[in-house]
Amino acid sequence: MSKRKPSAPKPQAPAITQASNFRRNFSILLFVLGAALYANTLFFDYAVDDAIVIYDNEFTCKGTAGFGGLLKYDTFRGFFKVEGKDKLVSGGRYRPLTPLMYATEVQLFAPKKRDVAGQPVKDKDGDTVYDPNEGGKLNAVKFVGHLVNVLLYGLTGVVLFWFLLKILAPDGQMKGSTGFGPFVALAAALLFVVHPIHTEVVANVKGRDEIVSLLGSLAALYLSLKAFYEGKNGLNVAAAVVFFLALLSKENAITFVAIVPLTFFFFTNAKPGKIFLQTLPFLAAAALFILLRISVLGLDFGGDPPRELMNNPFLKLVGNQYVDFSFAEKTATNFFTLGKYLLLLVFPHPLSHDYYPRAIGIMTFGDWQVILAVLAHLALLGYALVRLPKKDPVSYGILFYLLTLSIASNFVFPIGTNMNERFLYMPSIGFAMVVATLLYRLTDQTGRPKPAVLIGGIAVLLAFSVKTFTRNFAWKDNYTLFTTDIKTVPNSAKLRNATGGELVAQSLKPENAARKTTMLNEAVGHLNEAMKIHPGYKNPLLIMGNAYNYLQQYEASIQAYEQALKLDPEYGEAKSNLAITCRQAGQFFGEKKGDIAKAFTYLNKAYELNPSDYEALRLLGVANGVSGNGQKAVEFFTKALEKEPNNAAAYYNLASAYYNIGQADKTAELMAKAKEINPNIEAEMRGGK
Repeated sequence: MSKRKPSAPKPQAPAITQASNFRRNFSILLFVLGAALYANTLFFDYAVDDAIVIYDNEFTCKGTAGFGGLLKYDTFRGFFKVEGKDKLVSGGRYRPLTPLMYATEVQLFAPKKRDVAGQPVKDKDGDTVYDPNEGGKLNAVKFVGHLVNVLLYGLTGVVLFWFLLKILAPDGQMKGSTGFGPFVALAAALLFVVHPIHTEVVANVKGRDEIVSLLGSLAALYLSLKAFYEGKNGLNVAAAVVFFLALLSKENAITFVAIVPLTFFFFTNAKPGKIFLQTLPFLAAAALFILLRISVLGLDFGGDPPRELMNNPFLKLVGNQYVDFSFAEKTATNFFTLGKYLLLLVFPHPLSHDYYPRAIGIMTFGDWQVILAVLAHLALLGYALVRLPKKDPVSYGILFYLLTLSIASNFVFPIGTNMNERFLYMPSIGFAMVVATLLYRLTDQTGRPKPAVLIGGIAVLLAFSVKTFTRNFAWKDNYTLFTTDIKTVPNSAKLRNATGGELVAQSLKPENAARKTTMLNEAVGHLNEAMKIHPGYKNPLLIMGNAYNYLQQYEASIQAYEQALKLDPEYGEAKSNLAITCRQAGQFFGEKKGDIAKAFTYLNKAYELNPSDYEALRLLGVANGVSGNGQKAVEFFTKALEKEPNNAAAYYNLASAYYNIGQADKTAELMAKAKEINPNIEAEMRGGK
């Protein structure tokens, strides 16, 4: 029997090829996964703060012609349009990069705004105004806005993967696709990409400032590491430019000035002098940004926080006055918030876009949650410091988390709210790295995950992916978001107010006619709850007045507006709405209820509030005529005609008033003028038109 010849050994792919394939293949996977998880947001409407930076921002709506304003002023200036009102949040905000992107998208994809005659609208500077909301929810500029977010998020997952490979398995050390570095880099990047805590950032177009800030910071650090390993100083210049762009997107990128030296200390053999040199481009970019910010906003980096609860959560009501939290209350509340952040990273449910007062209560060190949060953070910091000399990646992950979160913790300076899930976007990298490193330590001696670890990890990734995809649907539009999240944070005055306002707006749509009364009453309920939480909050009273007006509960409407004016006597919207409602109340009581006394009470008040209102003047003329006071009727119809001298009906009304007091010549003269303007005026008026 002949012996078979042994087969030739199969050629093995070089380790470098394996590493290259590993990086390429999983980069594609991460990008596709990140994009796929948020694909359901592409046809969503604008929501929440999109108004501030996009469709209600006078500079963004100019398209590229608005670049100058976006670069010259506080980021909120284009929304408030009045100097001084843009700095509602302590220190102001200078984040021009993403608004420049929005303005470009508006220029390219939004239609021109047109007046009633169909002509393009120009602003006071003569620039064309675009309308990002034209076409409703399904329009090109909204689609592109969401698409850019989705693509940039997918790209962030890729850059994070490259960065982690660079620090955990540098090109010279990565011989294949297995081992500590590849495992942790991939596991951490996957956990980051699927984590539901990022839904606010990606599903909301305005969240792009967070995406670009982190993307630029990671890319800059990656370039710096490449410059270090490859000796290419030009990459350091590129790192500085990219980092400067990250800062222009959002200021929290500045924490990378600390992350850079920390990274070089942990993962390279660089001496202190070299670490400083690698950090220098980041310091230079940060210094340039700070100088630019000062030139625009001045030297106020924090200053005294506002004295309004919705922009300063560390106020409490004592008697009839808001006073500051004590130091212990503020510190305890901040630690409680840090504890909630940790909990949401581990178990991201339920989620909310809003944590305004009093979603987070006034906490003390007598609360067990506060004590637990303090102990947890002391333990994390203690472990990180103890393991610092050992250059333990878990220590690095903890420090990355704490450093990048510090700027939004309210310990450094007030940020205007207790917390927001988007503030975890950058710090979640540290969390993901800690989890991935600890998982690797559960692998067997060959570096392969144990079956239980692998199955558990895949289960978590799948669960997080499902949560992310389903949570996105809450961001479909403001109505869906507010009515969903109010169930999670019922103690937020701001969200109660927002939900009430959105219910009022939706109730006026034709498709909701059958539900109008129900929706308006539901809105009033939310607005009353907002006032219970924050008795000094004037906006719920304004919206409540509107809701009661639409319900034709005019006396309740007037009372709400008057309460708002007690809080702020210069509240313009409340003043104008009060005048309109008084006029409508006068007409209602006169025409529908036959109560002429009440009609006069409200019509006189409407006239007092707005002497130029044609309709109030007309109704006072009618009321006086019906009451038999012909001279007064002539007086008010004359004033009405003065306001609208080309209105045929105004001439007809005045002619009728003169007829009633027996002045035939004046009657004929005015009637002739009315017919000159509208030959059919007599038939129309007699027909009730």
